[in-house]
Amino acid sequence: MRRILPYIAGIIYSSIFGFSFLFTKEGLEELPPFHLLAFRFSIAAILLSLLLLFRIIKIDFRNKKTGLLLLLSLVQPCLYFIFETLGIYMTSSSEAGMIIALIPVAVTILAAFLLNEKPTFFQTLFILISISGVFFNTIMQYGVEERGKIPGILFLLLAVLMASIYNILSRKLSLWYRPVEITFAMMWTGAVFFNILALLSNRGGFSLYLIPLFNLKVLISVLYLGILSSVSAFFLMNYTLSKIEAAPAAVFAYFSTIVTILAGVLIRGEKFYWYHFIGALLIITGVSGTNFLGRRKREEISKELSI
Repeated sequence: MRRILPYIAGIIYSSIFGFSFLFTKEGLEELPPFHLLAFRFSIAAILLSLLLLFRIIKIDFRNKKTGLLLLLSLVQPCLYFIFETLGIYMTSSSEAGMIIALIPVAVTILAAFLLNEKPTFFQTLFILISISGVFFNTIMQYGVEERGKIPGILFLLLAVLMASIYNILSRKLSLWYRPVEITFAMMWTGAVFFNILALLSNRGGFSLYLIPLFNLKVLISVLYLGILSSVSAFFLMNYTLSKIEAAPAAVFAYFSTIVTILAGVLIRGEKFYWYHFIGALLIITGVSGTNFLGRRKREEISKELSI
Protein backbone atom coordinates (compact mmCIF):
# COMPACT_ATOMS: atom_id res chain seq x y z
CA MET A 1 0.00 0.00 0.00
CA ARG A 2 2.83 2.40 0.86
CA ARG A 3 4.31 1.93 -2.61
CA ILE A 4 1.19 3.14 -4.41
CA LEU A 5 0.44 6.07 -2.05
CA PRO A 6 2.86 8.47 -3.85
CA TYR A 7 1.21 7.64 -7.17
CA ILE A 8 -2.25 8.22 -5.71
CA ALA A 9 -1.01 11.55 -4.33
CA GLY A 10 0.42 12.40 -7.77
CA ILE A 11 -2.89 11.72 -9.50
CA ILE A 12 -4.71 13.86 -6.91
CA TYR A 13 -2.42 16.91 -7.10
CA SER A 14 -2.21 16.82 -10.90
CA SER A 15 -6.01 16.63 -11.04
CA ILE A 16 -6.25 19.60 -8.65
CA PHE A 17 -3.91 21.65 -10.85
CA GLY A 18 -5.82 20.55 -13.94
CA PHE A 19 -9.19 21.70 -12.55
CA SER A 20 -7.71 24.99 -11.28
CA PHE A 21 -8.05 26.54 -14.77
CA LEU A 22 -11.74 25.67 -14.78
CA PHE A 23 -12.34 27.27 -11.35
CA THR A 24 -10.33 30.33 -12.38
CA LYS A 25 -12.54 30.69 -15.44
CA GLU A 26 -15.65 30.24 -13.28
CA GLY A 27 -14.47 32.87 -10.79
CA LEU A 28 -13.62 35.35 -13.53
CA GLU A 29 -17.23 35.27 -14.70
CA GLU A 30 -18.21 36.90 -11.39
CA LEU A 31 -15.10 38.84 -10.31
CA PRO A 32 -12.43 41.09 -11.86
CA PRO A 33 -9.03 39.32 -12.15
CA PHE A 34 -7.28 41.19 -9.29
CA HIS A 35 -10.22 40.68 -6.94
CA LEU A 36 -10.24 36.93 -7.61
CA LEU A 37 -6.47 36.70 -7.08
CA ALA A 38 -6.71 38.73 -3.86
CA PHE A 39 -9.24 36.30 -2.39
CA ARG A 40 -7.26 33.27 -3.61
CA PHE A 41 -3.97 34.25 -2.03
CA SER A 42 -5.55 35.66 1.13
CA ILE A 43 -7.16 32.28 1.83
CA ALA A 44 -3.90 30.45 1.07
CA ALA A 45 -1.85 32.83 3.28
CA ILE A 46 -4.32 32.55 6.19
CA LEU A 47 -4.36 28.75 5.94
CA LEU A 48 -0.55 28.54 5.97
CA SER A 49 -0.45 30.94 8.92
CA LEU A 50 -2.87 28.69 10.84
CA LEU A 51 -0.67 25.68 10.06
CA LEU A 52 2.29 27.66 11.40
CA LEU A 53 0.35 28.74 14.50
CA PHE A 54 -0.55 25.15 15.35
CA ARG A 55 3.06 24.06 14.61
CA ILE A 56 2.09 21.76 11.75
CA ILE A 57 4.72 23.52 9.62
CA LYS A 58 7.93 25.31 10.61
CA ILE A 59 9.19 28.59 9.12
CA ASP A 60 12.57 30.23 9.74
CA PHE A 61 13.70 33.25 7.68
CA ARG A 62 16.60 34.26 9.92
CA ASN A 63 20.02 34.92 8.32
CA LYS A 64 18.85 34.06 4.81
CA LYS A 65 18.82 35.88 1.45
CA THR A 66 15.48 37.68 1.78
CA GLY A 67 16.12 39.96 -1.23
CA LEU A 68 16.26 37.02 -3.64
CA LEU A 69 13.19 35.50 -1.99
CA LEU A 70 11.27 38.75 -2.50
CA LEU A 71 12.32 38.82 -6.18
CA LEU A 72 11.08 35.25 -6.62
CA SER A 73 7.78 36.11 -4.90
CA LEU A 74 7.24 39.07 -7.23
CA VAL A 75 7.85 36.86 -10.27
CA GLN A 76 5.69 34.03 -8.89
CA PRO A 77 2.90 34.56 -7.92
CA CYS A 78 2.56 38.29 -8.69
CA LEU A 79 3.61 38.64 -12.34
CA TYR A 80 2.87 35.02 -13.25
CA PHE A 81 -0.73 35.11 -12.05
CA ILE A 82 -1.43 38.50 -13.62
CA PHE A 83 -0.47 37.05 -17.01
CA GLU A 84 -2.07 33.62 -16.42
CA THR A 85 -5.38 35.02 -15.18
CA LEU A 86 -5.65 37.57 -18.00
CA GLY A 87 -4.74 34.80 -20.44
CA ILE A 88 -7.45 32.48 -19.10
CA TYR A 89 -9.93 35.39 -19.16
CA MET A 90 -9.27 35.97 -22.88
CA THR A 91 -9.07 32.32 -23.98
CA SER A 92 -10.57 29.05 -22.75
CA SER A 93 -9.37 26.97 -19.80
CA SER A 94 -8.44 24.07 -22.11
CA GLU A 95 -6.32 26.33 -24.35
CA ALA A 96 -4.65 27.84 -21.29
CA GLY A 97 -3.77 24.36 -20.01
CA MET A 98 -2.10 23.49 -23.30
CA ILE A 99 0.08 26.61 -23.35
CA ILE A 100 1.02 26.46 -19.66
CA ALA A 101 2.29 22.93 -20.37
CA LEU A 102 5.18 24.64 -22.19
CA ILE A 103 6.81 25.63 -18.88
CA PRO A 104 9.40 22.76 -18.88
CA VAL A 105 10.40 23.75 -22.42
CA ALA A 106 10.78 27.42 -21.43
CA VAL A 107 12.92 26.37 -18.44
CA THR A 108 15.23 24.43 -20.76
CA ILE A 109 15.58 27.45 -23.07
CA LEU A 110 16.16 29.88 -20.20
CA ALA A 111 18.67 27.57 -18.51
CA ALA A 112 20.72 27.60 -21.73
CA PHE A 113 21.17 31.37 -21.40
CA LEU A 114 21.33 31.86 -17.63
CA LEU A 115 22.88 28.59 -16.40
CA ASN A 116 24.84 27.66 -19.55
CA GLU A 117 22.97 24.33 -19.68
CA LYS A 118 23.02 23.93 -23.46
CA PRO A 119 20.28 21.69 -24.90
CA THR A 120 21.28 18.82 -27.17
CA PHE A 121 20.34 18.66 -30.85
CA PHE A 122 17.38 16.36 -30.16
CA GLN A 123 16.25 18.50 -27.21
CA THR A 124 16.24 21.50 -29.54
CA LEU A 125 14.21 19.48 -32.04
CA PHE A 126 11.57 18.62 -29.42
CA ILE A 127 11.51 22.24 -28.24
CA LEU A 128 10.71 23.32 -31.81
CA ILE A 129 7.96 20.65 -32.00
CA SER A 130 6.26 21.98 -28.84
CA ILE A 131 6.55 25.60 -30.00
CA SER A 132 5.12 24.63 -33.38
CA GLY A 133 2.03 23.32 -31.56
CA VAL A 134 1.40 26.76 -30.06
CA PHE A 135 1.96 28.53 -33.37
CA PHE A 136 -0.29 26.05 -35.18
CA ASN A 137 -3.16 26.67 -32.75
CA THR A 138 -2.64 30.44 -32.92
CA ILE A 139 -2.62 30.56 -36.74
CA MET A 140 -5.67 28.29 -36.99
CA GLN A 141 -7.64 30.41 -34.48
CA TYR A 142 -6.77 33.53 -36.45
CA GLY A 143 -8.15 31.82 -39.51
CA VAL A 144 -11.51 30.93 -37.90
CA GLU A 145 -12.17 34.50 -36.72
CA GLU A 146 -11.13 34.03 -33.08
CA ARG A 147 -8.63 36.87 -33.27
CA GLY A 148 -9.66 38.16 -29.85
CA LYS A 149 -7.86 35.19 -28.33
CA ILE A 150 -4.45 36.18 -29.71
CA PRO A 151 -3.69 38.68 -26.86
CA GLY A 152 -4.75 35.98 -24.38
CA ILE A 153 -2.25 33.55 -25.89
CA LEU A 154 0.47 36.21 -25.60
CA PHE A 155 -0.40 36.72 -21.92
CA LEU A 156 -0.19 32.96 -21.35
CA LEU A 157 3.23 32.85 -23.03
CA LEU A 158 4.38 35.64 -20.68
CA ALA A 159 3.08 33.50 -17.79
CA VAL A 160 5.19 30.61 -19.09
CA LEU A 161 8.23 32.93 -19.13
CA MET A 162 7.58 34.03 -15.53
CA ALA A 163 7.20 30.41 -14.41
CA SER A 164 10.52 29.48 -16.03
CA ILE A 165 12.27 32.41 -14.32
CA TYR A 166 10.70 31.25 -11.04
CA ASN A 167 12.06 27.76 -11.65
CA ILE A 168 15.59 29.10 -12.12
CA LEU A 169 15.37 31.32 -9.02
CA SER A 170 13.96 28.50 -6.90
CA ARG A 171 17.00 26.38 -7.70
CA LYS A 172 19.21 29.03 -6.15
CA LEU A 173 16.92 29.62 -3.17
CA SER A 174 16.72 25.89 -2.38
CA LEU A 175 20.24 26.25 -0.97
CA TRP A 176 18.87 28.39 1.90
CA TYR A 177 15.12 27.81 2.08
CA ARG A 178 12.89 24.79 2.44
CA PRO A 179 9.96 24.52 -0.04
CA VAL A 180 7.36 25.33 2.62
CA GLU A 181 9.24 28.54 3.51
CA ILE A 182 9.30 29.65 -0.13
CA THR A 183 5.60 28.86 -0.47
CA PHE A 184 4.76 30.77 2.72
CA ALA A 185 6.56 33.87 1.39
CA MET A 186 4.91 33.50 -2.02
CA MET A 187 1.38 33.22 -0.64
CA TRP A 188 1.74 36.24 1.68
CA THR A 189 3.39 38.35 -1.03
CA GLY A 190 0.57 37.45 -3.40
CA ALA A 191 -2.06 38.23 -0.75
CA VAL A 192 -0.64 41.70 -0.02
CA PHE A 193 0.11 42.53 -3.67
CA PHE A 194 -3.26 41.54 -5.13
CA ASN A 195 -5.32 42.95 -2.28
CA ILE A 196 -3.68 46.35 -2.83
CA LEU A 197 -4.40 46.18 -6.58
CA ALA A 198 -7.97 44.97 -6.00
CA LEU A 199 -8.72 47.69 -3.44
CA LEU A 200 -7.30 50.39 -5.70
CA SER A 201 -9.45 49.23 -8.62
CA ASN A 202 -12.59 48.60 -6.53
CA ARG A 203 -14.92 51.60 -6.90
CA GLY A 204 -17.21 50.44 -4.12
CA GLY A 205 -14.56 50.80 -1.42
CA PHE A 206 -13.78 48.34 1.34
CA SER A 207 -17.40 48.16 2.53
CA LEU A 208 -18.35 46.29 -0.66
CA TYR A 209 -15.05 44.42 -0.99
CA LEU A 210 -16.11 41.18 0.72
CA ILE A 211 -19.65 41.03 -0.64
CA PRO A 212 -18.73 38.76 -3.62
CA LEU A 213 -17.85 35.99 -1.12
CA PHE A 214 -21.60 35.66 -0.42
CA ASN A 215 -21.94 34.47 -4.03
CA LEU A 216 -21.72 30.66 -3.84
CA LYS A 217 -20.01 30.39 -7.22
CA VAL A 218 -17.30 32.85 -6.14
CA LEU A 219 -16.88 31.22 -2.73
CA ILE A 220 -16.42 27.75 -4.22
CA SER A 221 -13.90 29.06 -6.77
CA VAL A 222 -11.72 30.95 -4.28
CA LEU A 223 -11.84 28.13 -1.71
CA TYR A 224 -10.75 25.65 -4.37
CA LEU A 225 -8.00 27.92 -5.69
CA GLY A 226 -6.81 29.05 -2.26
CA ILE A 227 -6.97 25.82 -0.24
CA LEU A 228 -6.70 23.00 -2.76
CA SER A 229 -4.72 24.51 -5.65
CA SER A 230 -2.38 26.81 -3.70
CA VAL A 231 -1.74 24.78 -0.52
CA SER A 232 -2.96 21.16 -0.59
CA ALA A 233 -1.64 20.36 -4.07
CA PHE A 234 1.76 21.77 -3.06
CA PHE A 235 2.08 19.41 -0.11
CA LEU A 236 0.94 16.42 -2.17
CA MET A 237 3.41 17.30 -4.92
CA ASN A 238 6.32 17.48 -2.49
CA TYR A 239 5.25 14.21 -0.86
CA THR A 240 5.21 12.52 -4.27
CA LEU A 241 8.62 13.92 -5.27
CA SER A 242 10.10 12.77 -1.93
CA LYS A 243 8.97 9.18 -2.53
CA ILE A 244 9.48 8.51 -6.25
CA GLU A 245 12.05 9.54 -8.86
CA ALA A 246 11.61 12.61 -11.02
CA ALA A 247 11.13 10.58 -14.24
CA PRO A 248 7.83 8.88 -13.31
CA ALA A 249 6.72 11.99 -11.38
CA ALA A 250 6.95 14.07 -14.57
CA VAL A 251 4.09 12.03 -16.06
CA PHE A 252 1.68 13.73 -13.66
CA ALA A 253 2.35 17.10 -15.34
CA TYR A 254 1.04 15.70 -18.63
CA PHE A 255 -1.95 14.19 -16.82
CA SER A 256 -2.72 17.66 -15.45
CA THR A 257 -2.86 19.10 -18.99
CA ILE A 258 -5.24 16.35 -20.11
CA VAL A 259 -7.49 16.98 -17.08
CA THR A 260 -7.57 20.70 -17.92
CA ILE A 261 -8.62 20.04 -21.52
CA LEU A 262 -11.28 17.47 -20.57
CA ALA A 263 -12.67 19.68 -17.78
CA GLY A 264 -12.99 22.64 -20.13
CA VAL A 265 -14.69 20.63 -22.87
CA LEU A 266 -16.93 18.33 -20.80
CA ILE A 267 -17.88 20.60 -17.87
CA ARG A 268 -17.80 24.11 -19.34
CA GLY A 269 -18.74 23.03 -22.84
CA GLU A 270 -15.76 24.81 -24.41
CA LYS A 271 -15.17 24.27 -28.10
CA PHE A 272 -12.34 21.87 -28.95
CA TYR A 273 -11.58 21.82 -32.65
CA TRP A 274 -9.48 19.34 -34.58
CA TYR A 275 -6.56 21.79 -34.66
CA HIS A 276 -6.65 22.00 -30.85
CA PHE A 277 -6.07 18.24 -30.75
CA ILE A 278 -3.12 18.45 -33.16
CA GLY A 279 -1.67 21.42 -31.27
CA ALA A 280 -2.02 19.64 -27.91
CA LEU A 281 -0.39 16.52 -29.36
CA LEU A 282 2.57 18.56 -30.67
CA ILE A 283 2.98 20.40 -27.36
CA ILE A 284 2.83 17.27 -25.17
CA THR A 285 5.16 15.37 -27.54
CA GLY A 286 7.67 18.24 -27.49
CA VAL A 287 7.54 18.69 -23.73
CA SER A 288 7.84 14.93 -23.14
CA GLY A 289 10.85 14.64 -25.45
CA THR A 290 12.56 17.70 -23.94
CA ASN A 291 12.10 16.39 -20.39
CA PHE A 292 13.18 12.82 -21.23
CA LEU A 293 16.33 13.88 -23.06
CA GLY A 294 17.09 16.41 -20.31
CA ARG A 295 17.01 13.67 -17.69
CA ARG A 296 19.22 11.41 -19.82
CA LYS A 297 21.72 14.24 -20.22
CA ARG A 298 21.84 14.85 -16.44
CA GLU A 299 22.26 11.12 -15.77
CA GLU A 300 25.18 10.90 -18.22
CA ILE A 301 26.87 13.93 -16.59
CA SER A 302 26.45 12.44 -13.12
CA LYS A 303 27.94 9.13 -14.27
CA GLU A 304 30.94 10.92 -15.76
CA LEU A 305 31.49 12.84 -12.54
CA SER A 306 31.32 9.66 -10.48
CA ILE A 307 34.05 7.93 -12.52
